Amino acid sequence: MEKPMHALPPSLRELIAALNGLPGVGPRTAERLALYLVQTNREAAEQLVRRLAKACERLQFCEQCGALTETQPCPVCADPERDQSMICVVEKPVDIPLIERARVYRGLYHVLGGKISPLRGVEPEDLRIAQLEERVRRGGVREVILALPTDVEGDATAHYLAETLGGLGVKLTRLGYGMPAGAELEHTDELTLGRAMEGRAELG
Repeated sequence: MEKPMHALPPSLRELIAALNGLPGVGPRTAERLALYLVQTNREAAEQLVRRLAKACERLQFCEQCGALTETQPCPVCADPERDQSMICVVEKPVDIPLIERARVYRGLYHVLGGKISPLRGVEPEDLRIAQLEERVRRGGVREVILALPTDVEGDATAHYLAETLGGLGVKLTRLGYGMPAGAELEHTDELTLGRAMEGRAELG
C-alpha cells in the first residue's frame, strides 16, 4: 500500500516534489528516486550534488550555435576541420550529440531553442532565427539542413525558415526517409537518424 505523502518527512516530500518537476518523471518514479538517493551512502549522494552543481556552474550556451558547452565557442564551432559551408538546424541542444553519434555529418549546427507555436505563445522572435539568418548573410554557407521534428509545429517552423532564408542563395534541405511522422530526434535511433541525414530532400 502506497504511503500517504503526509507520512513522509518534510525534506523528503520537498525532494520528491523537485524530482517530480523533471521531464518524464511522474510521482511514483520521483518517490522511488528520492528514496534511493537518501538511502544510498552519504558520500555517493554528496558526489551527485557536487556534480550537479559543477554542471550548472560550468555549462553555458555557445554564442555562435547555441549548443551546451564549457568553452566559447563550443568544440564543434571551433573545429577548423568541420565543413563551414553547412549548418544543421535543430530544435534543442540535446539534438546535437544525437546527430554526432550517427557519424554522417561534419558541418556546423544552429539551435533554435524551440518550435514556432502560436497556441503556446512561441513566436518566431522568441527563437534564435535572427541569429541563423545573420550567420547565413555573412556568407560562406551553401546548405542549411532542417533537422526539426516532423510534427505540425516542426513543419510550421520549417516552412517559416524556408521563407526567411529562401532568398539568401542557400540550398535548404530537410531530413529525408527514415524519420516517422511526428518523430523527435531525441527519440530516434542513430541508424534511422543517419539514414534520414543521408536521404535529406531539398525544400521548395
